[in-house]
Amino acid sequence: MRSEFSVISPKKGWFPPNVHAFSTLREGGVSLAPYQGISVGGGLNLGDHVGDDSCAVARNREIFSNYLPSHVTFLTQVHGIEVVDAAQLKENQIADGCVTSKVGVICAVLTADCLPVLLSDRHGTIVAAVHAGWRGLASGILQVAINKMRGSGANEILAWMGPAIGPAQFEVGKDVLDAFPQLGASASQCFVSNNKHDKYLANIYLLARHALAEVGVAQVDGGDHCTVTERDKFYSYRRDRETGRMASVIWMD
Repeated sequence: MRSEFSVISPKKGWFPPNVHAFSTLREGGVSLAPYQGISVGGGLNLGDHVGDDSCAVARNREIFSNYLPSHVTFLTQVHGIEVVDAAQLKENQIADGCVTSKVGVICAVLTADCLPVLLSDRHGTIVAAVHAGWRGLASGILQVAINKMRGSGANEILAWMGPAIGPAQFEVGKDVLDAFPQLGASASQCFVSNNKHDKYLANIYLLARHALAEVGVAQVDGGDHCTVTERDKFYSYRRDRETGRMASVIWMD
């Protein structure tokens, strides 16, 4: 991968050597306000559904694609639990995750506070990308993705959590807490009272770890960024409302 613009990647050696994965930042494209970068100039907004100029988005996707071995087909994400075969994707197909066992096929999701989770089996034979907002986590999106990987022959699975809203910024109502009855006593770890009536601070990274643990995925890394507070690096819907989208991708060679 070339290095003309910055990305965030799993630590060296986390995934097998034939597996490549990263999340883009907001810098490095041509989008103007409010989708711009902060310190350098144009923003690398990759979302074509957020009100940005269509020509700017097309140019950003062209810039982005130059870093990849093949064409990226983006999903239409709806906070559901559909996980599809990335090798058979149609443009703007409705799903919140994709999986592939084919070399050179890109799995990609777009986010701007929701959690991107990238997955690979230990031997680098199957990979997946998942858009994991709280609704998807509550409904079992990660479990669906893991089960699809195992159904295709995956062995031990490794997970990397890309940039998402941090636990000090993700204020939610009791309806979100109530959406996770499966947590039981662990709910108090994932939802901390915010000293407001029926308001909590939710830890989306810990929610994802619990979901992965349910299906036997213990090797989990990442989860050390906050899209809301790290304004110079990330788009954030919670912070700005009108904003761009970053991509998290994974593939095998």
